[in-house]
Amino acid sequence: MRFRLGNHELDGELRELTRDGVIVPVQPQVFDLLLCLVENRDRLVSKDDLVAEVWDNRPISDSALNSRINAARTALQDDGKVQRMIRTVPRKGFRFIGECVEMPRAAARATPAPPATVADRPAIAVLAFDNMSNDAEQEYFCDGISEDILTALSKVRWFFVIARNSSFSYKGRNVHIRQIADELKVRYVLEGSVRKAGDRVRISAQLNDAATESHIWAENFDRKLVDVFAVQDEITNAIVAAVEPQIYAAENFRAQRKPPASLDAWDLLMRALSHYWRITREDHLAAQALLERAIAIDPNYGQAQALLAASHMFGVHLGWADLAKAAPIAERAAALAVQLDREDAWAHTALGSVYFSTRRLDDAVSEFETALRLNSNFCLAQGYYALALSYAGRHEDSFEAAQRAIRLSPRDPALAIYYGIAGYARFLMRRYDEAIALAREASRHRGDLTGAYRVLVASAGMSGDAATAEMAIAELRRTQPSFSLAWAATQLPWRNEADREHFLEGVRRAGLT
Repeated sequence: MRFRLGNHELDGELRELTRDGVIVPVQPQVFDLLLCLVENRDRLVSKDDLVAEVWDNRPISDSALNSRINAARTALQDDGKVQRMIRTVPRKGFRFIGECVEMPRAAARATPAPPATVADRPAIAVLAFDNMSNDAEQEYFCDGISEDILTALSKVRWFFVIARNSSFSYKGRNVHIRQIADELKVRYVLEGSVRKAGDRVRISAQLNDAATESHIWAENFDRKLVDVFAVQDEITNAIVAAVEPQIYAAENFRAQRKPPASLDAWDLLMRALSHYWRITREDHLAAQALLERAIAIDPNYGQAQALLAASHMFGVHLGWADLAKAAPIAERAAALAVQLDREDAWAHTALGSVYFSTRRLDDAVSEFETALRLNSNFCLAQGYYALALSYAGRHEDSFEAAQRAIRLSPRDPALAIYYGIAGYARFLMRRYDEAIALAREASRHRGDLTGAYRVLVASAGMSGDAATAEMAIAELRRTQPSFSLAWAATQLPWRNEADREHFLEGVRRAGLT
């Protein structure tokens, strides 16, 4: 159904809100809430009605609901004081009271042509793993590993994964990788084998670049078959967590070999992603410039919008960027990314990072949980989730989430961040020696990570370790010269006043005033 709301149009089928013909980026739950209110404009809609319709009866706090209502008002250029479009009836519910004309589909404007597909985006085929055992019954285990990897990789929206029926058609046939790639029109082929002996199994996996006929990643996994399904899940997660960044790295290498004038949006995205993972202020500025070029080529390039938002908010958390300047840019980009592809874990992670830094912790946790439902192997979402949980006061859950990120991707470019988050969770639980050890491990992986030194300063202060505190303060001043008690008190989004005071007290005891 399509509705005209003054100078806005709301299209439930296209899931678009436009203002004077221009798309207004709207977060999916905000769109659902607005559509629910408009469709039920002849009656009062209670909180229970909205929770059932928009959140499928999942529990939601009043503050999270109010933030969605405010976002819907903002999208319509309304506000809580005027309530020109959406009226709040205290303790009863909400009602849409603005001008509304229902438009038949025939009267609706023609659907715009879809944006051009980003050129040269890579595709990957996952072949059925070979059964190297003498036991024919192990075929189900080999196929299960392959199918699980294919399914998990399919959740990564940045490249295409060939369907099982096509890639499994080569099972039991001796076909050259180059021929498979030509027939399936893929750039990468993942193959592997399974060898079972007694109660142990060895699984080998290999990622091939068909264009160069080279191996870009290979690894063996030896496990004891105590629980077949647990082993299958563990190996699947490990392979997917390794393969995804290897493809990004290979694509960046391809992009680096192209002349600057011939770069398309995908190439620019891959170059930006390479800078993103280097985790320095200069690299993130370079990434943002590349992403803006990609978006200029294709404004509806959701992955570029998501990465741009994530980069801006990453700078805020590490103290490189000003929240007031970065948040509006990031929120517009992240909301558009989600609108363009609701199934992209990167988009939800980017939007969650905006909510996190702007103190909308319930919304942040919800977005990170959505991202992890879409791609449970997405370590960055797992790390952000752990961070949001720590500031929301769920310290034990935060530590467990950070540990999952560390276990899932032990070679992750952001591994130092996950150790720092785990250390912060331990600090909040008053386990200062463990917090110090984890923060030291984080700084061992990255010597320029400001968050780890913040944890180290506060933990050393609370434990009375003067030598460590002195060293940590010097490193914090080196990596974040602008750090101060006032910055921490105003920029870090604690829910609980006690957690904030605990951290500030640790910093004071360490010697910072």
